[in-house]
Amino acid sequence: MDREEILKILKNPGNWGQKYSLWAVYFCTGCGIVEIPPVITSRWDAERFGVLPMATPRQGNLFLITGYVSIKTLGAIIRTYDQMLDPKYVVGFGSCPVNGGMYWDSYNTIKHLDTYLPVDGWIAGCMPRPEAIFIAVVHLWQMIDKGVAVGYKRYKENYEYYANNQRQVLPHLPKFERPEGGLAEGSR
Repeated sequence: MDREEILKILKNPGNWGQKYSLWAVYFCTGCGIVEIPPVITSRWDAERFGVLPMATPRQGNLFLITGYVSIKTLGAIIRTYDQMLDPKYVVGFGSCPVNGGMYWDSYNTIKHLDTYLPVDGWIAGCMPRPEAIFIAVVHLWQMIDKGVAVGYKRYKENYEYYANNQRQVLPHLPKFERPEGGLAEGSR
């Protein structure tokens, strides 16, 4: 570690802590789970990069959405995201959250996840290899360093946009007024 890196850490220790403490919550549907176990086991060992699997959304700050996203699962994804504490980062894993993947022409497929939640990064492929996950983690580190991984702030600032898109496909979602500085307590 050189002097510049140490000065950068001392200037903003919170950024450094966020960068190297990515506690992942996985929302796995269908084939999306296939590449996650190799990443967290001894061969690839994501823990050495500070990426740890978490049991609940309240503990996590990295939300990996893997595999096919249907209208029904979108509600659970939104509830999980809303339970996570700030700062939080969303990564779409695989082709399905990006554009529907091989299910692109299904009536039940969510084709562009970023219209319902702020997505900080995408990992393309069907399914992406473990190497791609580590490339995405390093890219997310760079985004955190530069201060551009701020999807959680975009969500608060543009809450009505996201909420309207969510209600178009999930009309049963209750309407909540956005209080100053964030979402309503107990939303969704």
